[in-house]
Amino acid sequence: MDTEDIIYRIKYDEYPESGIVEMTVHNLRPRARTILKWNELHVGDMVMVNYNVESPEERGFWFDAEITSLREISRTNKEAYAKIMLGSPEDVINDCKLCFIEEIYKIEKPGAYPLTFADGEFKRKSGPECKHCRADPDKECRFCSCYLCGGKQDAHMQLLCDECNMAYHIYCLNPPLSKIPEDEDWYCPSCKNDSNEVVKAGEKLKQSKKKAKMPSAYTDSQRDWGKGMACVGRTKECTIVPSNHYGPIPGVPVGATWKFRVQVSEAGVHRPHVGGIHGRSNDGAYSLVLAGGFEDEVDRGDEFTYTGSGGRDLSGNKRIGEHSFDQTLTHMNRALALNCDASLDDKNGAESKNWRAGKPVRVVRSSKGRRISKYAPEEGNRYDGIYKVVKYWPEIGKCGFLVWRYLLRRDDAEPAPWTTEGIERSKKLGLSLQYPEGYWEAMANKEKKDKVKKQPVKQESVEQSNGNQKRPINDDNIKQPTNTAKTMKLSDGGKGEAFQLTQEQQWLIQEDSPNQKLWDEVLKSLKEGPNFLKKLEQSFMCVCCQELVYQPVTTECLHNVCKSCLQRSFRAEVFTCPACRHDLGKGYTMVPNKILQTLLDQFFPGYSKGR
Repeated sequence: MDTEDIIYRIKYDEYPESGIVEMTVHNLRPRARTILKWNELHVGDMVMVNYNVESPEERGFWFDAEITSLREISRTNKEAYAKIMLGSPEDVINDCKLCFIEEIYKIEKPGAYPLTFADGEFKRKSGPECKHCRADPDKECRFCSCYLCGGKQDAHMQLLCDECNMAYHIYCLNPPLSKIPEDEDWYCPSCKNDSNEVVKAGEKLKQSKKKAKMPSAYTDSQRDWGKGMACVGRTKECTIVPSNHYGPIPGVPVGATWKFRVQVSEAGVHRPHVGGIHGRSNDGAYSLVLAGGFEDEVDRGDEFTYTGSGGRDLSGNKRIGEHSFDQTLTHMNRALALNCDASLDDKNGAESKNWRAGKPVRVVRSSKGRRISKYAPEEGNRYDGIYKVVKYWPEIGKCGFLVWRYLLRRDDAEPAPWTTEGIERSKKLGLSLQYPEGYWEAMANKEKKDKVKKQPVKQESVEQSNGNQKRPINDDNIKQPTNTAKTMKLSDGGKGEAFQLTQEQQWLIQEDSPNQKLWDEVLKSLKEGPNFLKKLEQSFMCVCCQELVYQPVTTECLHNVCKSCLQRSFRAEVFTCPACRHDLGKGYTMVPNKILQTLLDQFFPGYSKGR
């Protein structure tokens, strides 16, 4: 028999709910067990390393990696850098410093001897199960143990809340329980609904006690939208793609404009509230804001020069300071340089021979740049599309100190918003300046309060138009400005440009028969243009993690849940559908809906990388 015809049936010890998984020989390889010494490492070698994507200095998970650099600073100080392989060949993180160079494993070739009981227990060190207590059995922890006392004793006497997933000792509850309840579902005191708050048939929706304490419960906004928006916290966050996503944000067309930077952050186009560059010094830059901070910058629309960050003294909580020292190619400056398709040179700079091959950068132009550029919007912050770094170099600026310059050139299929085609497209999509929710109400209240302060209310009278009856002037008599003409946002559909489906997408939607009812509802919003993607995201949102489903399992009751969320539920011995509590059974086999996953990857490119 040919080895390629052999099918292996594998059962995972820690994931029994996955059942038996079938694999071919191509998806199997011997377990890595040989630790490579420093003198055995070479640039270009493929090895297995431990790396934490979010916190590189901490222990994380195991990845395949390609060694890119080895530096022996001294006999005891050595550094190794590698390219981390996250999954597909294009899904990598470059220039990652390895913190655990004494635990670099050789990738065994097929045919290596298998591990047996004679070799003893073999386990590689991974990140701790709990990052708060680092799985220390003697340390109290409210995150991985009892939420009330933090104790790790009596694990069999702990209850796990089906809502917040926190554990509680039954004797720590108020009132305490004498035994584990027999009910299939249990909710902690914080998550349990008050029976008085339950809406009965025919009643209006009641406001929960939790909601009543939140700022959004008050109609009279306390936020002063007129100033200080750079320091206001986000009220929502873009989760459709990870923070390190390159390229356009799904559902955000070129020409979309927001009043404040915080809205740009919420949309995911440029995440920092203040910083001009968003990126990672070991990966690259994802976006930048062109705000005309330097008078010697040049903006030609499809091409502009950009000056790096640093070189200013910002001590004393200053937002902008005078240049007092040279800029260096580190931090965000280095990140933007990595987008150029050329070898990194922190002394002389570099120029790409094929600039289109560089990493994409989302560019936002701010109205602050009007003083040096006619391409900047008259108001707000506008997304102008994808640019590429052509070259970067150091030079002495007008400030008298060394600065790093970058030349960026536009490389986007959508027309630029200042061109005739771009203006027509913006009209079709109904794009105009977007204001935050509650902005005009807050401004009206502020104006009303200012008038009251400046001019004290007197008990004068005004005559009504329908007679001689008089009434005193009060706040209720002041006409409130309406926001129907001023509120500008993305078009809700109608005359806007419809969203176009490819032939492949149309075919895949027809093939996804279990979700046909959902698709019929979603396709009705095709004529609403960009809002189609918002409707799609809402319809295929996982009820557990409240994000777009990843590796979706379409249950027999026709609900879509992330496979990892469903596995987590099964590990907690809850064998029902999270959406409708339909009994799936302990032996339920979780088969991801590959057709739906393919469609979501096409509509929301890049979102899988963050999951």
